[in-house]
Amino acid sequence: MEHSKGESRRLKVLERIKQHGKVSIQEIVEETGCSEATARRDLDLLEKAGKIIRTIGGAVIEGAPSPLTGELPFANKRSFLRPEKERIAETAAGLVDEGDVVCLTGGTTTFFIARALKAHRNITVVTNAVNIAAELADAEEIQVVVIGGVMRSKSYELIGPLAESVVEKLNVSKMFLGVDGVSLTHGFTMHSELEARIAQRLIDRSAQVFAVLDHSKLERTALFTIAPLERVTGIVTDRKPEKWFEEACETRRIEIHY
Repeated sequence: MEHSKGESRRLKVLERIKQHGKVSIQEIVEETGCSEATARRDLDLLEKAGKIIRTIGGAVIEGAPSPLTGELPFANKRSFLRPEKERIAETAAGLVDEGDVVCLTGGTTTFFIARALKAHRNITVVTNAVNIAAELADAEEIQVVVIGGVMRSKSYELIGPLAESVVEKLNVSKMFLGVDGVSLTHGFTMHSELEARIAQRLIDRSAQVFAVLDHSKLERTALFTIAPLERVTGIVTDRKPEKWFEEACETRRIEIHY
């Protein structure tokens, strides 16, 4: 009996982590009424089963960046919240018109946008991510422009001075910006300084900028700020955002698409 009680408690904890992307020991104690030691043991068992990643004082879902692991490889991130990312991609692709010059930074959500754009005709896609360029290689109606540079293996993004020098010559109508976190204080953030720099250069060359992010990125802060909240034209996300974020966007006249 004890075993099944523990089992159902761990299922409840796992559900919560899946829903919020993360959980703290304190939240488990409050929600299930178990002791801190039991909460820790539950998380250890879930980690052994390969379901979660333990962090200091809690856990995150497998595939989400944690303070300990920092950034995860692209392959791990692609399966995390995949249906949500695909919905975001469909919505983002719906904002693109014939004749647009579209910029896609690296990232898993922007990779799904590239897939969704394959049905479009007569558009140009500018990207600094080699996997996005490869994904669009067989789309005959799309012209693909790849910004050169040195590749980061975690994100397949091309970065550095070479990439930055090419960006200065470009004119983009719609940019879709992948981010690692967003908060009121720090704006849109990223794990890599050089990726943040290339993103900033691309923002400067774009008439409209749409940040694309799933709900797990809200109130998350990565190390480097790309841009403050008010710098973007709009946000494309997978669900109606929390009230504080909705109000912050309204004040700054940022459109929300979900």
